[in-house]
Amino acid sequence: MKKLIAVAVAALFAAAVFAQSPAPSTTQAIKADAKEAKAEVKADAKVAKAEVKADAKEVKAKVKSNAKKVKAKVKADAKEVKAEAKADAKEVKAEAKEAKADAKASTPK
Repeated sequence: MKKLIAVAVAALFAAAVFAQSPAPSTTQAIKADAKEAKAEVKADAKVAKAEVKADAKEVKAKVKSNAKKVKAKVKADAKEVKAEAKADAKEVKAEAKEAKADAKASTPK
């Protein structure tokens, strides 16, 4: 009876020790899964980064195009204003010349 109890106690201790240590194949499987998951996350991040970069390029191109259009319009408007100012100046100059001629003609000698 003592031997039977001793064997049962020894078996319980052995089972407790075995239950506490993880199985080596399970640990390696977990590590492999973790590596695989990490690789997937890296790949997803790379794809997302490429998409963001492409979107940024597209937005930059649109902004640059719009800036060129605005710059051309401002330049055209400036030319138009300059031409109008020049025409007004010519008109004023012609009126001044005409007024001077009228003044000269109306004054007696």
